Amino acid sequence: MKRVGVIGGGQLAWMMAMAAKSLGIRLVVQTPNITDPAVCVAAETVFAAIDDGVATEQMASRCDVITFENEFINLDALKCLAKRGICFYPRLEALAPLLDKYHQRCYFERIGLPQPEFISLEGEVSKQELKSLTSSRTPINLSELDFPLVLKARRQGYDGKGTFIIKDSHSLQETWNQLGNQPVVLEEFIPFERELAVMAARSVDGQVVVYPVVETQQEEQVCRRVIAPAQISPDTVAEVNAIAKTLLTSLEVVGVFGIELFLTSNHKVLVNEVSPRTHNSGHYTIDACETSQFEQQLRAVVGLPLGSPQMHCPSAVMVNLLGYESSLDDYQQKRQTLASLPGAFVHWYGKTQSRPGRKLGHVTVLSDGNSVEEVIDKVESVWYD
Repeated sequence: MKRVGVIGGGQLAWMMAMAAKSLGIRLVVQTPNITDPAVCVAAETVFAAIDDGVATEQMASRCDVITFENEFINLDALKCLAKRGICFYPRLEALAPLLDKYHQRCYFERIGLPQPEFISLEGEVSKQELKSLTSSRTPINLSELDFPLVLKARRQGYDGKGTFIIKDSHSLQETWNQLGNQPVVLEEFIPFERELAVMAARSVDGQVVVYPVVETQQEEQVCRRVIAPAQISPDTVAEVNAIAKTLLTSLEVVGVFGIELFLTSNHKVLVNEVSPRTHNSGHYTIDACETSQFEQQLRAVVGLPLGSPQMHCPSAVMVNLLGYESSLDDYQQKRQTLASLPGAFVHWYGKTQSRPGRKLGHVTVLSDGNSVEEVIDKVESVWYD
């Protein structure tokens, strides 16, 4: 039996554990809390912070390979373990350019991926100095960048945390001060027509498979819905697929990556961010595709042939079940109502507490493609009313 360790024990590891059982893989997770979703389904748990390298070494003694639920890791500690023969997939060399959002942007630039303009803001500067902002890569005058801008923390950002829309130079200085003048990335604001995402996987032997391109709908910078497949032109699909293949091949990835993109009104595709792991935008694959993103991740890291990423239905809609109150309720009645909708599959993460914006679960509805808005309205009227 193959043994896979996962750094992280949240809902992504929980869904990976479900896939592991069907493949006959023993899953061990490293996570700090007994109430974390994956604890109840993993074969074994190492209770420790996800950046605890000593705990990861302990987990490695029980595994053949270690993979990741999230990117909030102690890369230096893991490099020491890798030098001693512990196997990590994706490779640490593939993760290194992606953990810092500025380094991620620089890497995309080097391999020629289309993306917004960006600069790095570092050190303590005054409002006057911001007018002639320079970065370590290219001198640039702030007046060359039109407001609004997007400011992002370079590390630890997810679900909109650490991301701010900046409307003027005063807001820029104020927001940066609130962040303690830590290094940040400033990006060109893209007035996109819609947001897209795609999951892609690469095997140990270099095979790359790409899932259908999806449309994601965000509210307050948190993913609210995913529509699969996105209603876009074949040329746009081909461009997104080429971006995914270029990225995974250049990094020699082993595993699944999530790629988020902007589509502008003139059909320009720009890379927003990349997550070196399974991703919320790929949850629909559990019920709508031949091979879920979680099964694909496991297949890649243990050396099994990759599965087909194709959908087995015309259309699917995934709606995140976000917390809208502070509560200990498990919303059993609402979940039962959602599960009774035609073509619906409810996934509940078993979190012990709800709070506004927290991802408590998701529901995927398989459809004929003609009733996307109707499906969304039905699901959200049940959940939020």
